[in-house]
Amino acid sequence: MTQEALFTYRPIGLLRSPYARRIDAPHQGTVTQGTKTGEAATATLELAGWLDEQILQDLEGFERLWLIYALHRSDGWKPTVKPPRGGPKRGVLATRSPHRPNAIGLSAVELVKVEGRTLHLRGVDLLDGTPVLDIKPYVPYADAFPDAKAGWIDELDAHLGCRSAPGPRKPR
Repeated sequence: MTQEALFTYRPIGLLRSPYARRIDAPHQGTVTQGTKTGEAATATLELAGWLDEQILQDLEGFERLWLIYALHRSDGWKPTVKPPRGGPKRGVLATRSPHRPNAIGLSAVELVKVEGRTLHLRGVDLLDGTPVLDIKPYVPYADAFPDAKAGWIDELDAHLGCRSAPGPRKPR
């Protein structure tokens, strides 16, 4: 890069979920073993007042959405992190750790319904009060690559089983 660019984003809404603390939330929204209910969490996202409700037009009918959000409780970043499923430390960009150079997250969630300025969602792994920066529709033909390789995660899956995850951490 020839010049360092700084970006400022304004949240389009705040997510309301049952997860108040990081130790309560699953590591992935679809892996809910170990959560309080053991089921995919429901949440709501209310559109910020500065936005026109028309931006939600035509979302109804999409089964899934990508949420792009600020990891607002991230306490800095590290070049390597220890994945929750075990194994050696990995380069942070080869993980989904919240400890990233830019504290930005991405989750594919289920859209249950659109009600006025509110989106009702299921399968979230976001904390209550998470600022959502953008929403994009999940488009299966463009977003799903079921035969794609997943590097070191494929090795863990072969050893521990596909989709194994530790669930939320227990309080220390």
